[in-house]
Amino acid sequence: MSRVDKEKSVNVQVLLRCRPFSDDELRSNAPQVVTCNDYQREVAVTQTIAGKQIDRVFTFDKVFGPTARQRDLYDQAIIPIVNEVLEGFNCTIFAYGQTGTGKTYTMEGECRRAKSGPEGQLPSDAGVIPRAVKQIFDTLERQNTEYSVKVTFLELYNEEITDLLAPEEISKVALEERQKKPLPLMEDGKGGVLVRGLEEEIVTNCSEIFSLLERGSAKRRTAETLLNKQSSRSHSLFSITIHIKEATPEGEELIKCGKLNLVDLAGSENICRSGAREGRAREAGEINKSLLTLGRVITALVEHLGHVPYRDSKLTRLLRDSLGGRTKTCIIATVSPSVHCLEETLSTLDYAHRAKSIKNRPEVNQKMMKSTLIKDLYGEIDRLKAVQIVAECPHNIDSSPEVYAAREKVGVYIPKDRYQMEENERKAMADQIEQMTASLETNQKQITDLQEKYDSELQHSADLSKKLEATEKCLDHTSNLLSTTKEDLKQAHYNLKEKEFIISEQKKAENALAHQACVLRSELEKSSRDNASLHSKIARGDKLSAANRSVVNSFQADLASKLDILSSTLTASIDQQNKHLKAVEVLCQSCVDSHDTSFCISLDRTKDMSSFILGLFEKYTEETSKLQNHSNHTHEAQVKSLEEFQKAYEEQSKSEEQRLLADITSLVSKHIVRQRELVDVRLNSLGDAARGNKTFLDEHTSAMEGVTKDAKRKWEMFAEQAENDCKVGSSFSSAKHCRMETIMQEWGAIENNEQHEAEIASSRALAEEQASNSSKEILQDIDNLLEEARNSTSRVVSTVEAHSVEIQHLQENHSGQTSGVNTHAEKAFQSSYRDYEPTGETPMRSEPEVPSKGTIESLRAMPIESLMDEFRENHPYESSKEPKPSLIPRSPLATLN
Repeated sequence: MSRVDKEKSVNVQVLLRCRPFSDDELRSNAPQVVTCNDYQREVAVTQTIAGKQIDRVFTFDKVFGPTARQRDLYDQAIIPIVNEVLEGFNCTIFAYGQTGTGKTYTMEGECRRAKSGPEGQLPSDAGVIPRAVKQIFDTLERQNTEYSVKVTFLELYNEEITDLLAPEEISKVALEERQKKPLPLMEDGKGGVLVRGLEEEIVTNCSEIFSLLERGSAKRRTAETLLNKQSSRSHSLFSITIHIKEATPEGEELIKCGKLNLVDLAGSENICRSGAREGRAREAGEINKSLLTLGRVITALVEHLGHVPYRDSKLTRLLRDSLGGRTKTCIIATVSPSVHCLEETLSTLDYAHRAKSIKNRPEVNQKMMKSTLIKDLYGEIDRLKAVQIVAECPHNIDSSPEVYAAREKVGVYIPKDRYQMEENERKAMADQIEQMTASLETNQKQITDLQEKYDSELQHSADLSKKLEATEKCLDHTSNLLSTTKEDLKQAHYNLKEKEFIISEQKKAENALAHQACVLRSELEKSSRDNASLHSKIARGDKLSAANRSVVNSFQADLASKLDILSSTLTASIDQQNKHLKAVEVLCQSCVDSHDTSFCISLDRTKDMSSFILGLFEKYTEETSKLQNHSNHTHEAQVKSLEEFQKAYEEQSKSEEQRLLADITSLVSKHIVRQRELVDVRLNSLGDAARGNKTFLDEHTSAMEGVTKDAKRKWEMFAEQAENDCKVGSSFSSAKHCRMETIMQEWGAIENNEQHEAEIASSRALAEEQASNSSKEILQDIDNLLEEARNSTSRVVSTVEAHSVEIQHLQENHSGQTSGVNTHAEKAFQSSYRDYEPTGETPMRSEPEVPSKGTIESLRAMPIESLMDEFRENHPYESSKEPKPSLIPRSPLATLN
């Protein structure tokens, strides 16, 4: 097989259907050995080998169990196949399995239409064939296209093919010959086969097909066996050929052809179990032979053998294209779930499972033009006419010119009436020959069957003669025993009457005892009900006590666990609070230590600044006194040389000198006072803050910040004012010196004065710079101290807030657990704990009625000996013959066989 063929090849679709148990199998309680799993598409067969149960599992394309309906099988598996037939494929569906497993029911079912259903609906048990027919016509009607449908229905019985749709001929031959005329199977030259003389019926609707199907099914050979009341004794093939006309875009008309073959195989059977005899046994043999050939064909196809034995059976020749050919094939394997059919079921499953591996190469039938089809049909008519002429004139079979002349209508012509008469005579002779040939074959078969029946009758007669001799001997012996048996029978009748009398007396006593037993039984049932009521009351009490006890125990356990959890939570919270308090104490202590250290450093730096400023002020005083002395000496030295200028300058110098000294003195005194005030205020504020309480740290910090800001502001104002005064004094001195230089340049004393003033100015600038640096250092220390105080305060506040949150969480947790304990206690003792509630079913106390011993003794029957004596006195035995003594002693009540 080429690669292209492998790609186009598809496997044969295999379905499995398991029928339900029959009535006979249900009555005999036959074990089930087949289990179907519709969803996993598996069939499991339970088999006992060497005392062990082994499950064999087979997988198929679809599996339908005993509960599957006809519609389920058709909808899931057959509808796609019918649609492919309408697309132009050739498809085959056939049922395979043991007899009595439902093949014919699956394929045909109830063919009749439902009379009461709307639009000719099918009954629920309609099979594959009627449902496929209905689907085909419904689809064709919906497509609204031109179509033609032809059907054939043939039967294969004992390797003979019969047309089930052939019309019944009226002739003098026997009825069986008239109904069953075998047809030859021929090759078509294209790898397929055709049946010569097979009737093709053209149908236009479902009703016509159903009528043909019913007519053909009635002609099928069926018989009753031990395995099936209506067993099919032949294979049947129902074919539906569909031609659909299609129009191409170019306007040409094409014919699309599809064919559906529906095969109902006869079931394989075990002759011993089916009870087949003589002719039925031969039928079963032929059926098994054809099915065995089918199995060998399947095996050869699966194993890819070089030779496939199609020609060994007409069944395999008919199915040749369906097995390994160009047809899409579906096999429906039917099995029985009973253990009685285990071997046949396993054989069916093996063949069906192997058939899954068969690969067909389906091809769509080639569409042909309508004109081409008509031409082919005319050619086929001419060919058939030529074949008929050859058949009618066998002595001219080699005269090809005559055949050619007849086909081409050249040669000698005769009158039409004479030609028609000769044609009718030839047809009659040909039909008579065929009928005589069929009759001869039938007679030969009947002779063979009669000979077999004659031999069996001879053997049966010999057996009957032997049985007759033995029967005569037995008759003599029986006659001798008859007289003895009659006397024994009379004695037996007397004994029987005696027994009946005893039995009647005992039955009376038994009835009385039974009545008394019924009375006692009623009393016993009442007592039993009372006991049951009491026991149920005790049980309810015990159950209620147990429930209450379990409620109390569970509440006790839950309460103990919750108290333990609460105790552990409180212990952990106390430990955590202690840790938090210690952490706060350490933090506060570190903050106080840091403040003390900072205050000490600030105090030392302030003292150093104060001493430096005091020294600076003393130096300022000394320089001022020196300057005043130098000015006085200079004034005295210049008095003599500048008399005119001395007066004016002296007044002006004095006034300016006094004003300058007054300004410097007031500025220095103000500066000292302000410096002392600032230092005293800062020292007092720092001392007050150090001696303050730690709990009011925030208040002291804010006060300290206010004091610091005020001191800084005052110091900056003082420095700015001093700088301005210095600038004014410097500008005034420079102006004065300029005026003096312009008037008196020759004075050398004035140069010394200017140098001295420059030294004083540089000293003053240096002092101002040192004071400013000291002030900046003091402000930086104060800022650092404030920052440390702020950080310490924030840490203390965050620690206290965290501790407060944890205390609040602890309080909520504690309150929640306490409320949970209270709720659990209320639920346990108010909802779960129950008191006993009377139901009112406890019976009242009553005394039973017990019969006395005398009453019981009065009901006892008389002894058997007394009853026998009474009967013999009233009915003495009268024997017509002296009875023979019994060889085996027995009691009067011994059982007689």
